[in-house]
Amino acid sequence: MTKWVYIREIGEYVGQEVTLKGWVYNRTDKGKLQFLVIRDGTGFIQAVAFQKELPAEVFQRAASLTQESSVVVTGIVRADPRAPGGYELGITNLEIIQLVQDYPIALKEHGVEFLMANRHLWIRTKRQHAILMVRVEVIRAIRDWLDSHGFVNMDTPILTPAACEGTTTLFETDYFGEPAYLTQSGQLYNEANIMAFGRVYCFGPTFRAEKSKTRRHLTEFWMVEPEIAFCDLYDLMEVEEQFVSYIVQRVLERRARELEVLERDTSRLAKVEPPFPRLSYDGAVELLRKQGFDFRWGEDFGAPHETAISDQFEKPVFVHHYPTQCKAFYMQPEPGRPEVCRSVDLLAPEGYGEIIGGGERIADYELLEQRIREHNLPREAYEWYLDLRRYGTVPHAGFGLGVERTVSWLTGIHHLREAIPFPRMLERIYP
Repeated sequence: MTKWVYIREIGEYVGQEVTLKGWVYNRTDKGKLQFLVIRDGTGFIQAVAFQKELPAEVFQRAASLTQESSVVVTGIVRADPRAPGGYELGITNLEIIQLVQDYPIALKEHGVEFLMANRHLWIRTKRQHAILMVRVEVIRAIRDWLDSHGFVNMDTPILTPAACEGTTTLFETDYFGEPAYLTQSGQLYNEANIMAFGRVYCFGPTFRAEKSKTRRHLTEFWMVEPEIAFCDLYDLMEVEEQFVSYIVQRVLERRARELEVLERDTSRLAKVEPPFPRLSYDGAVELLRKQGFDFRWGEDFGAPHETAISDQFEKPVFVHHYPTQCKAFYMQPEPGRPEVCRSVDLLAPEGYGEIIGGGERIADYELLEQRIREHNLPREAYEWYLDLRRYGTVPHAGFGLGVERTVSWLTGIHHLREAIPFPRMLERIYP
């Protein structure tokens, strides 16, 4: 009995007979030759059935195969630089598990709505497979860097009694007769965690009930949120640039094949290493006005503004000290200039916008209490959060990195819907 191997490790078996278990991605009929592209979840390989070398029934099975039929294929591994991936399989035997009829997604152009309605099948294509494997690498890189730099993973609640980013984008649910909300962020809980563990991060889904149809928004997305005790804004930016640079270089190193499938120009990604340029909000406003934007100081940046700013730089750029009025209630104001706060966003190049938002948190009890009143937040829901300023408060800071936005940037795709297996958008909850 031949050994069952995965396509990702096929190069270790040149000259040997092996078995692959997978699905038919495509078949090309050349009469006495049948060229099959087989996928098994770890990669794609060409398998060749030659009529003269096979029993008639085996060749007939190969010639009858349809797209996405499930098969067990046995053959000799050959190195061939002309073949996709550099190897091909000379078929010696083939079993059909299921012969698929009328597969809906042919290897041709389809409309986006059709593809989204069939997302459960669309993820089988080469392009979607490559995007989602880059996502896998981004998540591994995130965990590896944080785990190796003293951060402790702390899981934070999905159901919460209060808002973190603003009350207008909450998904409300009934919690045994009491209102509860799907989390917008684990940050507030991480601020409690750092008082016990120093450096922490949470990693999971977050929810924003934003009625937005832009390519940069999902209603459910994944975010990693590191938080650090005894940290200020400037320390935080150094952590962020090291963190992001590691993720980018790791993807370039380990997912070169996927980036090639996506035809991603990696020349600009190769330049992503510390230090990143730093630009104050004031400086960004001046830059926009010089480019002809009629921009009022105090407003937050939209997608066109972020693109115009980032286009001036080859690397991601920090924009810091935003107006206090356009950031969350917990942001530390700048001493001597309370109209701005110690916040920072990291804007990706090439028009991909904000991939990180964060900043220094208010550590003072009286000031935080004042901010809660000013934002008309329910005091009772934040009593525990105020406790963190009563008992052993310290300067601290943190940030959140959006996985889908980061994956979109690294893969060069134009919409977040392809950066997560099953996207949730304003008008999309199926499948």
